[in-house]
Amino acid sequence: MHASEQKSLIDAAIETYYDEIRSAVSRRGASSSQATEIVHDLYIALSGKPRALDGARSIKAFLIKAAINLGIDRGRRAAFEARLFAALDAQAIEIPADRTDITNLLDRPRRLACLRAAILELPPQCRTVFVAHRLGSVTKEEIATALGIQRRMVDRHLRKALLHCLDRMDEFDSE
Repeated sequence: MHASEQKSLIDAAIETYYDEIRSAVSRRGASSSQATEIVHDLYIALSGKPRALDGARSIKAFLIKAAINLGIDRGRRAAFEARLFAALDAQAIEIPADRTDITNLLDRPRRLACLRAAILELPPQCRTVFVAHRLGSVTKEEIATALGIQRRMVDRHLRKALLHCLDRMDEFDSE
């Protein structure tokens, strides 16, 4: 028998015995939708192996047994995954939530207002350097050239601004 004839035989057999195969799988504990999926998976598996029915004395019995075995394999896999994920869930539950992230998220508008106030408290040239570099992505060399100051002075302004902002944010966090 050629491969195309075998495929036609598989098609005809699944179509003919479809309801009986589904019923047999359902009797073994599969739901109606699971039984349908199992028969579909069986058809796909057999379509990829056209000679699978060679030597089968009863095509109907072969298909029912193959579908039941496929259902058993699915059940074992589902049980294994349930045990695996239950263990992972138990481990995940033991990890404490980071409450500071939630607090920071809820306080974001107030934190931004505090940062804005800290920036406004800076001396004018220090504020200009900080805003240009941190918010405007202007290089230190470009800032030094534009303001007519040395690169070292730009670094000092940045350090002073960062420390001032950090101090203000620490004060905010300790409130």
